[in-house]
Amino acid sequence: MKDALYTIERGHYPLSSYVARCAQLAMCLEVSAYPKPGNIDRHDDYEDTRYEHFLSSATAVYPVIEEASSSTKGVGRLIRNAVTESVSWQRGGNTHFGAFILLVPLAMACGEIFEEDESFTIQQLIEAAHRMVRDTDTKDSVNFYSCFDAAGVKVNPVDEFDLQDNEAINELNEKNMTLYRLMDIARGYDIIANEWVTGFKRCAECAEIIIDGMNGVLAPKVEADINKVTVYAFLKILSENEDTFISTKTDNDTALYVSGKAKAIVEKIYSSNDNFNTILPMIDELDKELLEKRINPGSTADIVIAGLFISLLAGVRF
Repeated sequence: MKDALYTIERGHYPLSSYVARCAQLAMCLEVSAYPKPGNIDRHDDYEDTRYEHFLSSATAVYPVIEEASSSTKGVGRLIRNAVTESVSWQRGGNTHFGAFILLVPLAMACGEIFEEDESFTIQQLIEAAHRMVRDTDTKDSVNFYSCFDAAGVKVNPVDEFDLQDNEAINELNEKNMTLYRLMDIARGYDIIANEWVTGFKRCAECAEIIIDGMNGVLAPKVEADINKVTVYAFLKILSENEDTFISTKTDNDTALYVSGKAKAIVEKIYSSNDNFNTILPMIDELDKELLEKRINPGSTADIVIAGLFISLLAGVRF
C-alpha cells in the first residue's frame, strides 16, 4: 500500500492550509479516541492535564504546521515554535511534543512533494520527510534543546549531552552535532528518534492500518468506524513496540508488560468469533489499570497522530 497513489482534496484553500488542518484533525482524533489504554481521552483526564488541554494545543499549532508545509529548512526552529504555541494556549504542560517531532518534517515533506504534483504515495512522503531530517544542522539541535524547559519534558540523556543542561548547547556547537545525529544516538531507546533515523516506517504502518480500517478491509471484527479503527491502530502499534514514554517515566519492564497486554488484546480480536464490541471490556480493563498506575503510552499516541495525519492527507474521511 505504500505505493498506492493518493490525490489530496484541498478544496479552494491553499495547500498549506490543507496540510495544517490534517495535522489538527489528527491530533483531535487521537486524543478523542476511546478507550485508549492509559492515555487522556474524551472520558479520562489526569489531575494536572485534561482532554481540553490537548484540544487547545491542536488548535494553537495551526500556523506552525502551515509554515512547515512551505519550508525546506528549520526543523528545529519549527518544533520549538510548535511547543511555544502549544504551551502558550494551555496550562496542561507537555501535550504533543513527540507528535510535533514527527508532524513537522512530515508537513515539510508535503510542501516538497505537492509543489509539483498533488498526488503522492506514502512511500514518497516518508522518503521526503527522511531527507528533511537528514539535512538538519547544529542550529536545529540548539533550537530543539530550547524546547525542554518550555514543554516540561522528561527525557533520557543523549550520550554525553544532558538534554536539560544549558551547557550542552555549547557542546553541540563545538562538536557540530546536528539534530539528526542526536536522534541517531537516541534511536536505540527512543521510538520517536528511531522514526527519524529509520525513515518514519511506523508512522507509515499506522497510516496503512487506518486506511485499511476505514476501507473496511482491516479485520472482519473491526468495522469502518474512525474511533474503533484509531483504538485498534493504537493497540497494534503498542503491541509491537515498547513505549518510550513508559520506559522513561518507569522502566523497560513496565513498557514490555504493557506491550504484552496490548498484544493479547490484538490477538483476541483476530482469534475470537466475537465482534470488536465484545473485546471492549478487555480494553477498558487495561485502560483502568494503566490510568490508576499513571502509566501513559504517550509515544504510541504520537505515532498514531502521525499515522492519522498521513491517512487524512490520503483522503480518509468518516
